Amino acid sequence: MPLYSLEMPVDAIALTRKLIDVESITGNEAAVGELLLSELAALGYKTLRMPVEDERFNVWATWPGQEHPKVVFSTHMDVVPPWIKSSEDETRIFGRGACDAKGIIAAQVAAAEKLHEKGIYPGLLFVVGEERDSTGAYVANLHAPGSKFLINGEPTDNRIGTASKGALRVNVIAEGKMAHSAYPELGESAIEKLLNALERLRKIELPNNPEVGPCTVNIGMIEGGRAPNVIPDKANAQLLYRLVGPSDQLRKDIEAAIAPDAHCEYALEIPFVQLRTVPGIPTMTAKFTTDIPRLTNWGVPVLLGPGSIHVAHTTGEFISKQELLEAVELYVKVAEFLQEE
Repeated sequence: MPLYSLEMPVDAIALTRKLIDVESITGNEAAVGELLLSELAALGYKTLRMPVEDERFNVWATWPGQEHPKVVFSTHMDVVPPWIKSSEDETRIFGRGACDAKGIIAAQVAAAEKLHEKGIYPGLLFVVGEERDSTGAYVANLHAPGSKFLINGEPTDNRIGTASKGALRVNVIAEGKMAHSAYPELGESAIEKLLNALERLRKIELPNNPEVGPCTVNIGMIEGGRAPNVIPDKANAQLLYRLVGPSDQLRKDIEAAIAPDAHCEYALEIPFVQLRTVPGIPTMTAKFTTDIPRLTNWGVPVLLGPGSIHVAHTTGEFISKQELLEAVELYVKVAEFLQEE
């Protein structure tokens, strides 16, 4: 009999689809937060809206009388655009957030229910904003309950992360002087300056960590100019570096490479982190960033979740039903192990 037919206290497959079908693109998480508050209250949890900004809030849930749990499960409620409703076939659930991270929410809720049967009562923290700037995690870090361990969920193919790359988001800005394009000598092209700066940036030797691999960079956006017949007076590019260590030297290298054609602003930094493992569970290195660096007050972090990061953020995003339910058992195993420490 396939694993996905096993009975569990919470139907993780049904809950995954229910969560997917509530659109929660970053900034618009309130509706899915309300759904989770309702679902968790119906299971008997003490639930709390943790205000973030405007109508946005994190969801914090504990078992009555267990308001300071030793172990906390956490992941994020927001998803990237566009919203894609759920569907399923015999083996997979499809839709936006299937693996990143609504299937993970469902697996964590189901695992918590199974742990209750063993007398273990983990907390549940579901945050907003992970896909953009970790705003929800930053706010949550101000309200940590004194937990000792944080089991953070991201798509790791049910392997435990030994490390997670960080991120440095850089805006490179070039300024010029407008002129009629028939008389380029009267102007100063910001776009040409930007191109020169970017070409030098591409030649920087980036750091390499023998344990996790190289730092990488993506030039994600380029903007500039006013019209084809106008010498452009402004141009900028947005870059994202995946960090494998401290960023101090990299920042100096970036600034040296773009001068004098451009200057830069650092929009976001999420540091590289090394993580603990649990015996008996395969490991991996996460080349992506997580909320973990913003949740330092919630305890020693463990990174684990079902699904593949390779299909996250794609039109065909999915999660295997079997992997989803295997994750429930893995979360139970990890929580039991940590509870004894």
